[in-house]
Amino acid sequence: MKITATAIPDVLLVEPTVFGDERGFFFESYNEKKWEELTGLHTRFVQENHSRSVNGVLRGIHYQIKQPQGKLVRVVVGEVFDVAVDLRRSSPTFGQWVGERLSAENKRSLWVPEGFGHGFLVLSDVAEFLYRTTDLYAPEYERCINWNDPDIGIQWPVSGQPLLSEKDLHGVSFHEAELYA
Repeated sequence: MKITATAIPDVLLVEPTVFGDERGFFFESYNEKKWEELTGLHTRFVQENHSRSVNGVLRGIHYQIKQPQGKLVRVVVGEVFDVAVDLRRSSPTFGQWVGERLSAENKRSLWVPEGFGHGFLVLSDVAEFLYRTTDLYAPEYERCINWNDPDIGIQWPVSGQPLLSEKDLHGVSFHEAELYA
């Protein structure tokens, strides 16, 4: 397993060691001992989610203002452009974002720590997305920032309007959002 800090050092790109031959492949998508050795993080995952979306769907930018969730995310079918936004006012990277392409082919995962907003755009015909979380889903604390907020300035690889849920259509601006200390 190889772990690389992104442009925002707290967001980590995880690349597994893949063993493959003509029969297929095998890799560890997560190993607690290796994770702790390589990151220094003692992470406890309490929930795993699986979503399926079609091309052009954009989900995000989501976060929980209380019970914040760290997320270890990966794609098992298709490809997405995955984004993390630093929402911690005390952070030197506050308001900055980082994006990575995650796919079934590259088998990469992204660690999105607590205190970050998260979203993704489906680039393939369909994508199935898995994410382990460090806290349980709490809809009463869920918040959503507009995917195209000009103050954040995410450069989504999309032309035109993506497919959005009702919740994502009613996201707030970065300056109106409840944020972390």
